[in-house]
Amino acid sequence: MNLLNFIFYWNTSPEIVSNFLGFLSVRWYSLLFGLSFFIGYYLFVYIAKKENKKIEDLDDLVMYMFLATIIGARLGHCLFYDFHYYFIEHPLEIFKIWEGGLASHGAIFTILPALYLFMKKHKGYSYLWLLDRICWVVALAATFIRLGNFFNSEIVGLPTDGSWGVVFVQNGEDFPRIPIMLFESASYALVFGILSYLYISKQGKVREGLMAAIFFILMLSFRILWEFWKSDYSEKVALGLNSGQLLSVPFVLMGFGLLYYSLKRKLA
Repeated sequence: MNLLNFIFYWNTSPEIVSNFLGFLSVRWYSLLFGLSFFIGYYLFVYIAKKENKKIEDLDDLVMYMFLATIIGARLGHCLFYDFHYYFIEHPLEIFKIWEGGLASHGAIFTILPALYLFMKKHKGYSYLWLLDRICWVVALAATFIRLGNFFNSEIVGLPTDGSWGVVFVQNGEDFPRIPIMLFESASYALVFGILSYLYISKQGKVREGLMAAIFFILMLSFRILWEFWKSDYSEKVALGLNSGQLLSVPFVLMGFGLLYYSLKRKLA
C-alpha cells in the first residue's frame, strides 16, 4: 500500500504583477531573491551588534555580495550549462539576466574572491570570520531561491508513479512530478537552522571555519543527492553524475578540509 496518495495541481503564474505601467512585470522569483538579501542584511546587523563590528560596513558588504552573486551565477549558468550557445553563438544573450539562467556554483566561485576584496578594504575582519557568517546567510538565501524555482515551475523532479506528486500545469503537463525544489528548499532550511543553532548557542563565539565547513559539506551534499531525482539527471557528464553534481564535489571536499582545519585550531 502506498502511503503517499496525494496529487497537487500547481497552476500559479510566476508573475505577481504583469505589465505594470505597461512594461513592468514582478515575478515571485525576483521577490524571493530580493527578500533573501533583505533578511540577510538584517541578520548581519544582528551579527555586527553582537560582535562589535561596524554596521556602516554592511552597505559595502551587501554590494559586494550582490554583484558577486549576480555576475557569478549568470556566468556560471552560461559557462557550465550552455557554453556553446552563449559564448560562441549568442554572446550578447549573456547580459539578459531577466530571461533567467542563474547557477549557484558560479555564485560561489565569485563570492569567495569578493569576500577577500572586502576584507582587504575593511579592517578588523578575518577571511574565515566573513566566510562563516556569509555561509549562514547564503543557506537562507538558497532556501528562498528554491521556493522561487517552485513558483517558476522550473527545476522539476522526475515523474512519480501517478499516485502522488505535483502537476505543473504552467508547463503544459497533466501528470505528477516530484516537487524536488521543495525538498531541496527544506534541506537548505535545515542547514540554516543548524548554523543558527550553532551560532546562537555559542553566543557568536564559533571556531573559525566551522560554520563554513558545515555549510559546504551539507549544502553541496544535499545538492548532489537531490540531483538524482531531477528531470535533467539523465544529462550525465562523467562518472554517472551530471554537471550540478560534479561541480558540487570540490566544494564538499573543501568543506571537509575546513572542518579539519577548524578542529585542528581548536585542539592547538
